[in-house]
Amino acid sequence: MKKMKRPNSSVGNEKKQDASSTKPKKSRTLGRQSKVSAAEETDESVFSTFIREAGVTLTHGSDSNEIAVDQVVFQKRIKQKLQKSPRYPGILHEFISGLESHIDDIDRFRNCLLPCVPRLPDDDPSCVSSFQESLLRMLLGIEMLQTLIINTLLEKLPEYMLNSADEAGLSIPRTIINQFKWLDKVVESKELAAKLMELLAVAPVDVQCDIITSLPEILEDSQHNDIARELNSLLKENTQLTVAILDALSSLNISSSLLTEVREAVMTTIAAVQLEDLPVVVKFVLHSAQASDALEVVCGLRKKLELEQCVLPSVLQASQSRLKSKGATASNSATATTGNQDSVTLIVETIKSAVRFQKSISEAWLKAIQSVEEIEDHKVIDLLVLFILHSTNANQSRRGAENVLRMKVLRGYFTSILALAQNLLRSPVPCAVQFAGLMYRHSFAAFDTYCQQEVVGSLVTHVCSGVGSEVDMALELLCGLITENPTEMGPYAVFVKGILDYLDNLTPQQIRRLFYLLSKLAFGPQQSSHIQDDMHIVIRKQLSSTAPKYKRIGIIGGVMIIGSMGACVPSVKASQNISLPPERFRQSSALFELVQSSSETSPEATALYCDELANLIQTSTLDPQVQEKICNRVLDVFQDDFVVDLGPEISGSFPFPARIMYNLDEDESQGGIAINLMPLLAKDMHGKAERHRRDKKDKNSLVSRSALCLSPFFRLLRFCEEKQNQGDLEEIDALLGCPVILTDMDVVEKIDSLSKVEKEFVCTLLFHTINWFREVVNAFCKIKDKEMKMKVMTRLQNITYLHTLLERALAVTPGYVPPVANFDGESTEIIVPNTAAPLNKAKKGKKRKAPGKNASGSSSPVEDKIEEDETQQEPEEEKEKEKEARQGVNLASYRQFFRELDMEILSVLQCGLRTRSMLDSEFGNKEHQGVLLGPAELFFLLEDMLRKVEFRLTAVPAKRLPFLKVRADKSIGFSHLQQMSPKDVASFCVQMLPALCSHLENCHNHFQTLLSDNDGLVDGPATDAQEHQLISSCCQLLLQVFNTIFRWSGFSQPGQRNLLKKALGVLAGRLKDGGAELNLELLVKHSFEYLLKFRSSIPNLSSALCLSQLLSTVSEKGGNVIVYREQTASLARGFLCQSWVTVSGEKQRGAKFNEALLALLSIYMDHVDDVLKAVEEIANEGFSQMRNASKDESSDSWPTLSKQTFVVFYKVLMVELEKSVRKIPSGKICDSSEAQSEKLLTWTLAVRNFHILVSQVKVFGLRPVLNVCLKYGRLFLDSFLKLGMPLLDYSFKRHKEDVQNLLKTFQLSTRQLHYICGHSKINQDTSLTSHVPALKKSLEVFVYRVKAMLTLNNCQEAFWMGNLKNRNLKGEEILSQRTEESEEEEEEVVDPQGQSEEEEQASDAEKQNKRNREDSDDQNQSDDSETN
Repeated sequence: MKKMKRPNSSVGNEKKQDASSTKPKKSRTLGRQSKVSAAEETDESVFSTFIREAGVTLTHGSDSNEIAVDQVVFQKRIKQKLQKSPRYPGILHEFISGLESHIDDIDRFRNCLLPCVPRLPDDDPSCVSSFQESLLRMLLGIEMLQTLIINTLLEKLPEYMLNSADEAGLSIPRTIINQFKWLDKVVESKELAAKLMELLAVAPVDVQCDIITSLPEILEDSQHNDIARELNSLLKENTQLTVAILDALSSLNISSSLLTEVREAVMTTIAAVQLEDLPVVVKFVLHSAQASDALEVVCGLRKKLELEQCVLPSVLQASQSRLKSKGATASNSATATTGNQDSVTLIVETIKSAVRFQKSISEAWLKAIQSVEEIEDHKVIDLLVLFILHSTNANQSRRGAENVLRMKVLRGYFTSILALAQNLLRSPVPCAVQFAGLMYRHSFAAFDTYCQQEVVGSLVTHVCSGVGSEVDMALELLCGLITENPTEMGPYAVFVKGILDYLDNLTPQQIRRLFYLLSKLAFGPQQSSHIQDDMHIVIRKQLSSTAPKYKRIGIIGGVMIIGSMGACVPSVKASQNISLPPERFRQSSALFELVQSSSETSPEATALYCDELANLIQTSTLDPQVQEKICNRVLDVFQDDFVVDLGPEISGSFPFPARIMYNLDEDESQGGIAINLMPLLAKDMHGKAERHRRDKKDKNSLVSRSALCLSPFFRLLRFCEEKQNQGDLEEIDALLGCPVILTDMDVVEKIDSLSKVEKEFVCTLLFHTINWFREVVNAFCKIKDKEMKMKVMTRLQNITYLHTLLERALAVTPGYVPPVANFDGESTEIIVPNTAAPLNKAKKGKKRKAPGKNASGSSSPVEDKIEEDETQQEPEEEKEKEKEARQGVNLASYRQFFRELDMEILSVLQCGLRTRSMLDSEFGNKEHQGVLLGPAELFFLLEDMLRKVEFRLTAVPAKRLPFLKVRADKSIGFSHLQQMSPKDVASFCVQMLPALCSHLENCHNHFQTLLSDNDGLVDGPATDAQEHQLISSCCQLLLQVFNTIFRWSGFSQPGQRNLLKKALGVLAGRLKDGGAELNLELLVKHSFEYLLKFRSSIPNLSSALCLSQLLSTVSEKGGNVIVYREQTASLARGFLCQSWVTVSGEKQRGAKFNEALLALLSIYMDHVDDVLKAVEEIANEGFSQMRNASKDESSDSWPTLSKQTFVVFYKVLMVELEKSVRKIPSGKICDSSEAQSEKLLTWTLAVRNFHILVSQVKVFGLRPVLNVCLKYGRLFLDSFLKLGMPLLDYSFKRHKEDVQNLLKTFQLSTRQLHYICGHSKINQDTSLTSHVPALKKSLEVFVYRVKAMLTLNNCQEAFWMGNLKNRNLKGEEILSQRTEESEEEEEEVVDPQGQSEEEEQASDAEKQNKRNREDSDDQNQSDDSETN
């Protein structure tokens, strides 16, 4: 129980009171009763009485003091009581004595320091405000008590300096100091300041910081200068107080001279300041700078700041700590590194704040960086400040930062920037090439004339390199520079002109680009007369050449120059154009006449001239005079040479009877017009010899119009009409339905009986007819009139029908060269396919050498079965080729001989699909049929669309060709498409997605209806085989088109994100409304679900593969990847477990089926969670079911697995197994036992799967199987040596039995590999023996690696080396080796392959001995001791 004496009312009893008040400290927590009694005795003191009567209730423990009146009322009452007391002024000391006694208890002292809690009386609830000060602070507000209370608190403060925080975490010293802040009046301010400064000398650092930071809120303004001088002195003595002192100085009102003195002192201490304190120092220096000395301050600060030294050493120290210890030291270093980086960030933020709000500071930073003369003197802080100035744009500083960044920072690195851009432009990665283009463009725009000259020179070097993609990108960049900076590019025209010396290495599209940019330089705003003269000289020289290649260059270049010379001159008013100057019109007309006359020497040159002129009119805006001159002449020539009036008879001598075919205007059969095709073609054939004789006499003689020029002339005529009539083709719409003079197409049925010349005439006639219809469809496909749309549909049907006739004709016309249809390429680049493939072709690799002395006398039953399977399986592909040859030739290899279809023709896909079931329904009337696409026409359009999107949206990495090797130009037939950018093509395809979805849904509904009509059978009686085949092909093409569109790499660019969302929104909108408003993840989810619904109607394995690839592509765009992987794997597994049959009821098979199966199985293995488990499942279940199966049987669990597809499954499993083990982490000595067990278990499963696969060669010993086993068996063994053996080194002692079992299983596989090597050498099969040396070497390394592992674990005596016998695939010993071993022993010793075999045998032997080692007590003791 606490005992406290009652204090006397006299001041003389203070000492007794103090002595008695110190005793209860030891027992102040003994109970509630002591507190009550103490409270009762304290109530009689002057302090307690006055406080209680003034309105404050003193509490004990953790409860705060309560106040019932407002603090102003409280102060007034205390003041009145003290003044009215008869003992005044002695009562003041009595009051302070009571206060000292009260606050001797730590709990009561804390309550007096903390704010009072309002206590609302029942009679007056509004008399107390919501916030009240602490008791001591209210007493400090009474002037007569202030000095005494300050002395009491300052005397009390040292008691708590060393243990500043109480149990509740309250800092008593800080709370005491806070009582002095913001007092209304400080009675003795100087004495208070002096006492606080005295405390600084003895206080610990944390209390010093609290006192210093509180000085501005405690002292009066008159004292600021004196305190600032003392703080400045203290700053020089103790750098630990830097932050607190600078914070205080920032808040003090001091003179400018003193501020400068303090700042200079601070600047001298920057090198010694801790990194975490540096942001405060920088803030003080910058904020204290005046406009007059800002530049001097910033320059000094810039020299002192070494940010690279602040970060890099810490990073290095952290990395070294992590290497030395993996425990707490590494984590502490990492924490320190993070703190350092945070401090640097704060420094940058401080500079950013100063730049934003102080104009003088931003200007000073720019001047400071500009004043740096040497490049080596620039610092990291310079670049950071420039970024800050550019991002904030404070005081219009962005332009200044850009100028400094260009001229001072980047200018010195221009050589490196240019070298980096050169290397990136040659990169095979498309995104790197695009980044290089940005570097070139911005370098030209940012740097001075010298650098601009270097940029242009570098791009010209790229153009002359001869690498296709590099040349394309460089020309595109040069065109962009001329378009964006025509004035700046003018002086560098002489560099670009140098490319004219390398025209032989450029493609036609590149030649167009080159002459376009040269003509822009020559005839642009900065006209260059010498460039004009040089170009005219080159064009005249090329046009006068008799070589087709150079004449083609002259025509392309001449037309491009005509376009630049005859282009409209824009005026100031956008709605008007200035007419072409007469001199310019005369020059362009003269060049036009020159190009036209030079091109009339051959039909190919005329056709190229028409195509180039058509492209010019389509893409350019020509002056009306020039355009009218071209169009009038074209219309006259076309009417005179290619169109005839229909009459009762067709006169002339032709190889076949002439007939008017494909007339869509039956009512105008008399008095109409027709295309004079066959007469022109017959004239070409009869006059070929005569022209050849005439050309020898006069090489520049003009030739008459040829059928070869029909389609190019019409294309030129079409664009002329569109330009003159604002897109209206009414003047020439009769050409859509007009007939063509041909012969009866029944001649194709009896083409076998015709002569070679007649066969070639028929084929040429078909090619020209198809090309004419293709150009007609190109012209009129955009017309919305229903009748015209029906005619376009009919022309598409004509094209598909003529394709079938042409396939039959080409099949019986070997060696035939079709007429050229795309005239801007080399004729030598066009590869003519060989249509006459011999049916009885000798099979490669089927010769077997007669048994020699090293061969066994008789073959095993397994080998006999292998040979029988080979003879049954390998002729299947030959039979398929024979079947295809009887049906006709595939026109895919003749695509370069057809005219290019425009992208606009794909708009026809917006029409619906017409099937046989629709024709049989009541809605199949003639009017409805006319606006629908048939399956053949749909297939034709989708095939063309797939070729276009694959060419333009698939990024092909640039590859340099080997020396003297020529690559076929894959751009032939895509001249028009190349004028569209990939972005434009992608945008067009996204617009077509709704139509493509409709066709995919129509195919799905067709197959569903078919299955329901045939009771779930594909080969039911209601199935039309031809239609089913076409719609199946359409379904596959649709999925391929979808996949190619969504695989476009441009979708990953930030600017194309909206286009991607729009594309996904089309798919998601088919499943759920409002797809355009969803985020990307939901769009991907709904698109995935939409596509997944088509899995039930997939007609063949190729379409199944396309659907799986499409789902994989869509899932990569965002969302939950794990869920999509599981669904894709499940889908692929379902397709693999499905039996695929054709319409005829036979199982799908063949080379294409195997190719699709390989890709689909690879997708399944790529997306499955556990590859090793999947490999084991297929190998155990599927392969075991095929051991005794017949040729046509399939696996029950995997119906796609059969004898014909075993090689496909085997190869994929071996490849995926080898890939999966390469992902297993290598064993490390620091791995825990659990980690070693997990890795060892994974390797055990992998080795077991490898053994299952290798053992399959005993049953399925086909050459492809052996080839796969040898190739990927070596790769698996190499991975085991690299990743698995280190694990065995460190886990042998802990997991001895697991390691032994793993090696036992691996021993069986290595033996079988040894047998395969022997089998390959005996049969002398070069396709197999090429893998043997590398495999033997790996087996040899494996032997010594196992020996090293045993030596490391002190078990080297367990290693024993012996010889294995050569055996065949079945494991039977080769007897010839036994009989000749003694005779050829010396030869076997020197044979390197023999050595490898012996050491593989040694590997097996040591593993066997290792198993026997367990029976030896000595070995066990050795092992146990080693383990211990």
